[in-house]
Amino acid sequence: MDTPHPADDGSRPAVSARCLVTGASGYIGGRLVPELLDAGHRVRCLARHPDKLRDFPWVDRVETVRGDVTDAASLDGAFDGVDVAYYLVHSMTSTADFEEKDRLAARTFAERARAAGVRRIVYLGGLTPRGVPESALSPHLRSRTEVGRILLDSGVPTTVLRAAVVIGSGSASFEMLRYLTERLPVMVTPSWVGNRVQPIAVRDVLRFLVGSAGMPPDVNRTFDIGGPDVLTYQDMMVRYARVAGLRKRLIVPVPVLTPRLSSLWIGLVTPVPAPLARPLTESLRHEVVCTEDDIARYVPGVPVPFEEALRLALRRVREAKVTTRWSSASLPGAPSDPLPTDPDWAGGSLYRDERSRPVDASPEALWRVVEGVGGENGWYSFPLAWAVRGWADRLVGGVGLRRGRRDAARLRVGDALDFWRVEEIDRGRLLRLRAEMRLPGLAWLEMAVERDGRGRTVYRQRALFHPRGLAGQAYWWSVAPFHAVVFGGMARKIARTAEAEDGPRGGRRTR
Repeated sequence: MDTPHPADDGSRPAVSARCLVTGASGYIGGRLVPELLDAGHRVRCLARHPDKLRDFPWVDRVETVRGDVTDAASLDGAFDGVDVAYYLVHSMTSTADFEEKDRLAARTFAERARAAGVRRIVYLGGLTPRGVPESALSPHLRSRTEVGRILLDSGVPTTVLRAAVVIGSGSASFEMLRYLTERLPVMVTPSWVGNRVQPIAVRDVLRFLVGSAGMPPDVNRTFDIGGPDVLTYQDMMVRYARVAGLRKRLIVPVPVLTPRLSSLWIGLVTPVPAPLARPLTESLRHEVVCTEDDIARYVPGVPVPFEEALRLALRRVREAKVTTRWSSASLPGAPSDPLPTDPDWAGGSLYRDERSRPVDASPEALWRVVEGVGGENGWYSFPLAWAVRGWADRLVGGVGLRRGRRDAARLRVGDALDFWRVEEIDRGRLLRLRAEMRLPGLAWLEMAVERDGRGRTVYRQRALFHPRGLAGQAYWWSVAPFHAVVFGGMARKIARTAEAEDGPRGGRRTR
């Protein structure tokens, strides 16, 4: 993690509080939970799917409850005994009703918190530009502002923290900055790269979130939070290149790139897909600089300079110690339906491609290969076909292949894996992935390690597709002729790689 344990500098509470954390599987929430625990608090995590939290290293130290902030009935009991409630959920969709959904969720959360006698709500929102009317803000930033106002008006003392660009390993803002700078020595950029912004290190965001739990009961207001540096986005790219040891970048701003075109450009160059890049770029249309630093009166500490935040984030990336990532949260519009247990799919079609191979290797060696699929390790068959499918997905606004993976060797439920999401892991036995690419239907890929009746290691692979309408039927039958090459080749190479790595001299992985 990019964060130290909170120091005894006034940010550590005098007494332990019971904290309810929403969004614990997300980028900030997943890092906040262990910080609250280390500060002496007790933590309850609210999640629509608690199973997504089961592989986090802190899960045995917290209480988890099932609930959805848009469904008041599901929150029964979630706030019981809670002192401080952290609201870290928000929509990243671009659907016409996302603002109404955010409004409903905030009101439901606030009403339940007030009814349960919660003594403080803490919310992390977005920094708004000075002098710009709310009607001129981007829809997502306007919604964040409205959510903060709803919580402040709830009758529960509320702390609203407003941040701009968050710099930390795995944050969407950091990865956008990182990949733009590393991949483009010469950049034609939108004019907003000249706007000033006040970035903040993720460790400072967490310090303020933890410290907010101990604010006096008469505090009910917003606080601007930022680091000590005020920079243009162009300055940030120049400084990133210097810290990363890259040659000086040539940056040419042009006025013709709208937020939509900017997000598409970012989606093509970086792992951050266009649907997520758009709200990020829209928030940079105006200068976002803190107008006050009052938070320091309640949560003392020395903020981390921008270049030091970059060094810390880069060190975590290079050491493969990224604890949470922007892709921890599901992409807007991505399917979330679990694999059906009804074999008839309620009368619908469920197409399958099934492969099975004996493997002359130990189950442990085979599992290491299975758990290592994707990202830099690739998919073990027809790389061009996977690359083309990834680019095609990008062109229609999907995630493509470049999300990679959080950890090169180990997966956990909820991790993004290229254009898949880890839906289930039975470690050593089963890995199930759910497709998040744009498809006319729902798709899964299962990889299993077994032993047969003779004690031999067996690799089993199953691809499943539930088509949606005629388009889904047409899609399945159009790609079916390629399954022998793609899925058949994948099964063969995974088996061969396990055999090579489990041989007497080891062996080098081939893809």
